[in-house]
Amino acid sequence: MSPEVPAAPPPHDAPALFTALPARNLGKRELRTLVDRLALAPGLWRGEVAFSDAERHYASLHRDTYVDIWLLCWTRQNDTGWHDHDLSSGAVRVVQGVLTESNPRIGGAHLATAVRAGASFCFGPDHIHRLTGATDDAVSLHAYSPPLWRLGQYAITEDGLMRRLPVSYADELRPLEPAACADLRTPGSGATPAAVPGSPGSSFSGPGY
Repeated sequence: MSPEVPAAPPPHDAPALFTALPARNLGKRELRTLVDRLALAPGLWRGEVAFSDAERHYASLHRDTYVDIWLLCWTRQNDTGWHDHDLSSGAVRVVQGVLTESNPRIGGAHLATAVRAGASFCFGPDHIHRLTGATDDAVSLHAYSPPLWRLGQYAITEDGLMRRLPVSYADELRPLEPAACADLRTPGSGATPAAVPGSPGSSFSGPGY
């Protein structure tokens, strides 16, 4: 279970949108309402927008005991790989450009949905997806409750098995190569996989989403 680390209360000058949040975990539809409202207040996030092909640019907009909120910027080179959000529900609102959300299908073509500026979606902890930039100028707002601590990334081993790798929310998510799971093929081996982008051993620090 994710550790319960107390968060500092919002500062007295925090935006009213954040100080008005209830002192409890939010459901996925409440999170969707939150990111939709935040999209209408660009003064709270527009100054954080920037782009890079090498890594997703991100900014933490708010974090407390019950919810955390991020801004993420995307180009076509940015891809999360398959992942879940462990215990957290979430919501995403695209405010500029287009993202592609993909959902896995066993034995069939994966579902791919274009999420355009002005659209939003929400999900529970059981949701597995992959997000990629469909334009070189996409910007999205993300909210999670409870706040992200751990996520699960998925990869296929060289012998065709799917494995889930737990990662910290502070590591950037990227597609995992089969070699990332190679040492996990034998249960009880005690082996530790080599550091790969998006794993706890990676040197890049970024948000999960």
